Amino acid sequence: MTSQLFAICFNATQPSGLARFWSEFLGWELVDDPDDDVAILPPDTAGFRIRFLPSQEPKIGQNRAHFDLTSASPADQQQTVARALELGGQHIDVGQLPEEGHVVLADPDGNEFCVIEAGNKFLADTGFIGALACDGTQEVGYFWSKALRWPLVWDQDQETAIQSPNGGTKITWGGPPVAPKTGTNRLYFELALPADADWDAEVDRLLSLGATRTDTGEGDGGRMLMLDPDGNEFSVQRPR
Repeated sequence: MTSQLFAICFNATQPSGLARFWSEFLGWELVDDPDDDVAILPPDTAGFRIRFLPSQEPKIGQNRAHFDLTSASPADQQQTVARALELGGQHIDVGQLPEEGHVVLADPDGNEFCVIEAGNKFLADTGFIGALACDGTQEVGYFWSKALRWPLVWDQDQETAIQSPNGGTKITWGGPPVAPKTGTNRLYFELALPADADWDAEVDRLLSLGATRTDTGEGDGGRMLMLDPDGNEFSVQRPR
């Protein structure tokens, strides 16, 4: 059976504090246990969780992935920005133009995210986390569409996007130019399999689609550490 997107993981210098920020900001339940480290749970079972894992690696440049959050109205956008700032977020400049309608912020650990203006038709059928916007090639968009068996909902000018058949957050890749990768990504995917799935067969399937194993191989807790075709880290949990 196919892997499912179990979590978006943040490598964080202060996992507990960052989890509290995102829990309060999104209104998601915060959990803290040995299996999940620190995580926040989506309001429904169809979504992915967000996990926060300890890391002492410094942040170098912009992340390869960031959340795009939606707005229902200009006032709603302003309220979202104000709430983020009250909780410890900050405005940042990544080269956005004054006439652009989205607001670029960073969480307390420096991870970028955007609050998109109201009326964005591409994100109209998603939810508050409209997209995980990634720096990446068309090839990697095709890879993740096949890996997760999520259909392509955009494929134009080497830009791609996929979305679960159940709807919700889209994952997008902006196409070239793709910035060089520096160090380990701060955000990465964690995949999980149903309890009765053949884990070895799934790892082989991902390898056949273009994934590679990392030098570290299997990580702690029965997770296979792998790289997608753009060299982005992801992990696959053993069935429990």
